[in-house]
Amino acid sequence: MRETSYHAILTEMTVRALWETQNVIDCIPNELWQKTYGGAPLWQHVYHMLHALDQWFINPRADDFIEPPIHTPRLQDLAIYPAVRLSRRQLDEYLYTIKAKLSLYLTALHDEDLLQRPDRCEWTRLTLILAQYRHLHRHLGMLMGFVLAETGLCPRTLALGEEIPRGPYDPYA
Repeated sequence: MRETSYHAILTEMTVRALWETQNVIDCIPNELWQKTYGGAPLWQHVYHMLHALDQWFINPRADDFIEPPIHTPRLQDLAIYPAVRLSRRQLDEYLYTIKAKLSLYLTALHDEDLLQRPDRCEWTRLTLILAQYRHLHRHLGMLMGFVLAETGLCPRTLALGEEIPRGPYDPYA
């Protein structure tokens, strides 16, 4: 792992968190995709997690934030049962666009930017990033619990310093 700067560490941790996110989503059995947990179908929990990452990682107050094509009003709100149904493919494509967006953002980020506030935002860039790690891992933990409770299998996460698997790997711990 490169520990040469704060933004290099954040970039590495983000890449690892996004790998874990994809792995957890991949471990969700199709039979659970529509199953309701806490009043929302499992796929909506995934969408909520991804939408927050998309909107809040860079600047939740940005005027130029564009909702994804799959979005409908308040779809990210877990308190409102959705009128639509999103497929695994749609959410995989959404995660792919988020990965690309965050990669571009982090590539342009410098250490001195981390304590700056984005336009019209009350929090610093570092605060937004760390808050999204917290939110992302809260929901990943919930999703992992749903999968474990239903299948007895726990989706794999990466130990600090563990290489990201290339090629075939066991998706469970």
